Amino acid sequence: MTRFREQDRKAPIHAAKAPSRDVFLIEDSVALGMLLQSKLRASISANVVWLKTYAEAARALSEQAPALAITGINLPDAPDGEIIDLLAQHDVPTILFTATLDRKARERFTSPNIIDYFFKNANDIVDHVVRTVARFTDKLAPSVLIVDDMESGRSVLAQLLRHQHYRIFQAASGAEALRILADDDAIQLVITDHHMADMDGHELTRRIRARYAADRIRIIGISASSDPFLSAQFLKAGASDFIYRPFITEEVRYRIESNIDTLGQIKHLRFLADRDPLTSLYNRRAFFERAHPMVDDLRANDGQGSIAILDIDHFKKVNDRYGHDAGDKVIKQVARVLEDCCARGNAITARFGGEEFIILFTDLPQHEVHARCDAIRTTIENIGIPYNDAVLRITASIGAALIQPAEGLDNNLNAADQMLYMAKNGGRNRVVYDAVYC
Repeated sequence: MTRFREQDRKAPIHAAKAPSRDVFLIEDSVALGMLLQSKLRASISANVVWLKTYAEAARALSEQAPALAITGINLPDAPDGEIIDLLAQHDVPTILFTATLDRKARERFTSPNIIDYFFKNANDIVDHVVRTVARFTDKLAPSVLIVDDMESGRSVLAQLLRHQHYRIFQAASGAEALRILADDDAIQLVITDHHMADMDGHELTRRIRARYAADRIRIIGISASSDPFLSAQFLKAGASDFIYRPFITEEVRYRIESNIDTLGQIKHLRFLADRDPLTSLYNRRAFFERAHPMVDDLRANDGQGSIAILDIDHFKKVNDRYGHDAGDKVIKQVARVLEDCCARGNAITARFGGEEFIILFTDLPQHEVHARCDAIRTTIENIGIPYNDAVLRITASIGAALIQPAEGLDNNLNAADQMLYMAKNGGRNRVVYDAVYC
């Protein structure tokens, strides 16, 4: 049995090549062409070149090799699918859409450069095409770990996934798979065989699920076993799906895609649940979910942290004079300042409600916390926010308190709120920090 060197196991066996900047859209229908072009340009960074005839496509292909082509089968000057042969000759990865699909047509779609096909009459064809193009042109393509102690088993799946432009990792044992997962948190999907020497796929699934939730990593079990109950055992252990060998390539491809899409949808829903819709900062609930364990960690490790509350000075006057649209613009600008501050690390921020924001600093010395808070205050004071014919000038007051881990988060927030009150009472546009250093 062939073994991989250690560095081969930890690195992707196949990494996506850097795509060219062009995607060729070959379609004579003006309505479908305009819709696809518009959706693609809104969703991907690659340049979309719309070509309406075989002659235009042949000319473009003679000048450059695109990252990807999207085409129908029949064109006005090539009614018998000649465009498919042309793209195959140039070895261009191709997505097809077709009105019908019989066995003869399906056989024609087996060319190695065909990565997928869709039906023109499907209601969601555009969304499917856009998702596939985005995956193919994305430099951060989804990562998949294949686990099988037989090299031949890994190779079949690796070839299928490579064709679909996934990033591929391989492991020859369950223990090796767990090491790879621990080393690379980008892996989204694990495909594991059942029969392996060190631990079977059922046990590997159970161990992965004990460490990673189903909304973080999906697992597909696969086996040539004739045991009809094996799929149920895998699903009960935490697998998301199961496939019996010998499998149909097209079915495997769509099961993999479905699981990856599910993770993407979960991630998007989690983002919407955790974020303030106006600023995209964490909302109050999401902040507390993250802050409580951070304070617990400070207590357990004798760490040092601080908590700060920011309030926009005289914000009601902005709304009363210029309207709520202007107020929203001010809030978004302040949020950007806070986001820039937290991008430097050791801090998380959230919109606490209305014109109030909160920042939690961890593992920063007191003078650095004070410096960051004052930098936030100064930046807000110096920005001009254009609104209609006016330029809005605002200031903010900040109250900060050194975290007392034994007191719990609520008491520490009350301490920061008292400092904020002192900042406002002292004239606003200032930072008040209860640390001894100040």
